[in-house]
Amino acid sequence: MASFAPSPADVADIGVTGMAVMGSNLARNLARNGFKVAIHNRSVERTEKVIADHGSDGEFYPSESIDDFVASLQKPRVAIIMVKAGGPTDAVIDELAARMEPGDIIVDAGNALFTDTRRREEALRAKGLHFVGTGVSGGEEGALNGPSIMPGGTKESYDRLGPMFETIAANVDGAPCCTHVGADGAGHFVKMVHNGIEYADMQVISEAYDLMSKALGMSASEIGDVFAEWNTGDLESFLIEITADVLHQVDADTGKAFVDVILDQAAQKGTGAWTVQTALELGVPVTGIAEATFARSVSGSVPQREAARGVLPAKAEAPEIADRAAFIDDLQKALYAAKLVSYSQGFDEIAAGADHYGWDINLGDMARIWRGGCIIRARFLDRITEAYERNGDLALLLADEYFTREITECIPAWRRVVAYAATAGLPVPVFASTLSYYDSVRAERLPAALVQAQRDFFGAHTYRRVDADGTYHIEWTGDRSQTRQDG
Repeated sequence: MASFAPSPADVADIGVTGMAVMGSNLARNLARNGFKVAIHNRSVERTEKVIADHGSDGEFYPSESIDDFVASLQKPRVAIIMVKAGGPTDAVIDELAARMEPGDIIVDAGNALFTDTRRREEALRAKGLHFVGTGVSGGEEGALNGPSIMPGGTKESYDRLGPMFETIAANVDGAPCCTHVGADGAGHFVKMVHNGIEYADMQVISEAYDLMSKALGMSASEIGDVFAEWNTGDLESFLIEITADVLHQVDADTGKAFVDVILDQAAQKGTGAWTVQTALELGVPVTGIAEATFARSVSGSVPQREAARGVLPAKAEAPEIADRAAFIDDLQKALYAAKLVSYSQGFDEIAAGADHYGWDINLGDMARIWRGGCIIRARFLDRITEAYERNGDLALLLADEYFTREITECIPAWRRVVAYAATAGLPVPVFASTLSYYDSVRAERLPAALVQAQRDFFGAHTYRRVDADGTYHIEWTGDRSQTRQDG
């Protein structure tokens, strides 16, 4: 094992500790863009491998010890942590904080829960250090070639980080896919919601695939052709593009379609669940994201699925599809509508989080920095930015004039797809839940009135009237008289 000589002191523009694939690719991206990059890993072999394989990418300063790593950074120092979330991140933060000085910056660029980021930021602020929770989207390729970057933290820290992050981020129409999101945990909050939208997007795409496969009997390759065609229109996006690629892939071992040899159990790392849990706490309905998260849970519920298989009847009669092309066109429109609802719900959650935690988040900027580098990049993100530029106080993205027109064109097809799936006994949780949300949010009156009456009956939770101010209660177990509770 080689031993690195201590790097020159106060020389590197920025440092990255954690040389797994994401960390090493981010370090290489920085070096390729002309920055002097200090690198470190607890297991020095990984640092050695980066230098051996990619040392020609730029100017690296490898360190074997955390002391040498910190010493090699220019002041005010910037150190990016790219290690496993949770305890390992806290351990590295503690090591860095013990060696840093007031004004230095520690960046967590992993998928941390935003409440952890808020806790860490508060603790380090008390020591005079800046802590920046930064969302990074784009996977391994994005980290290397240009991700979407969502930094939180103080504006002062962004003054130091911004020029570097904006340089290495993806760029669309001359604008970097990076901006200062907001204080403390805002960056990781926005990345969390981004991942939640990603869950919904992936699931509803898969539902469209499933309907073409089971309702039309199409092969994976034929369905891939449909997705490739869809990627030339309003549905153009990274996820539609890679779906076409995946469906065209042939398994080398069996010669079968690759998707047909994959076990139908989808894994998850927790960001979808975080998005749903946080939405519940904020009182924001993110039905598409929730159903997508639960769909992964159902796929992994092996004992329950085995118990149901062959026992629970479908009692379904699939209607005849007379016009295959028309059905595929309906699927395209339904997919577009469900995606629009999922994005709208995600932006509702960001707005609610900003209001609750006091973050000054520009919603149009979030759509702008998601146009490139990130997993949910899509053609219509430009339109989301334009919607919030037209009305910064827009209460519902779907109520914007552009999106109202777009979704109106999709409604008949959307209803036909959900109705067909229900009749045929095919699960479409995101298609169905987003349509139900759409009908709920546009309704003149909801059955919540009955729910509130029930709550008052068994728990004296009171109710409000449509024809008078104040809150009231019925003496249900007595004479059923109405009494005002706040007067």
